[in-house]
Amino acid sequence: LIDKVAPCEARVLITGENGTGKELVARWLHAKSNRAAAPFVEVNCAAIPSELIESELFGHERGAFTSAVKQRKGKFEQADGGTLFLDEIGNLSLETQQMLLRAIQEHSFRPMGANCDRTANVRIVAATNEDLHKAVSERRFRQDLLYRLQEFEITVPPLRECREDILPLAEFFREQGNRELE
Repeated sequence: LIDKVAPCEARVLITGENGTGKELVARWLHAKSNRAAAPFVEVNCAAIPSELIESELFGHERGAFTSAVKQRKGKFEQADGGTLFLDEIGNLSLETQQMLLRAIQEHSFRPMGANCDRTANVRIVAATNEDLHKAVSERRFRQDLLYRLQEFEITVPPLRECREDILPLAEFFREQGNRELE
């Protein structure tokens, strides 16, 4: 699936339980894409407080808020030409989801305190361990945003469902450990 979807520009939603390797899939998608030479920028949506996420994603101008002593590029601008990986996208507030949806639809965004919009050419790859369809029905996630993010979906199964992978993985990690100890 990664090999098939990586060369196209489709937005990808990666789903799976914690620890299944969703970030690794996102990095492979980027590495195998036409954007591989450009930045891969990761945002852990669960780790950024809701009052800071807008500035983190879209940047801010000097003086936009009390501690904004200089202009700062957001993750969208930092990822220009490359891939923006939004990890744990299900943790975004509805307000931030609306801003993200606008950025996806309009291919532009407005940094905090700016007078005009900016553009960035990014491929968005998002990941979640949450059932976003259930979150939509519970009105915790925007259906239109899910539609935009889910142009292509990759579900990463847990290792307990891929028992045939256990031995090759164990051998890989053993060999890696041996090399490190040499």
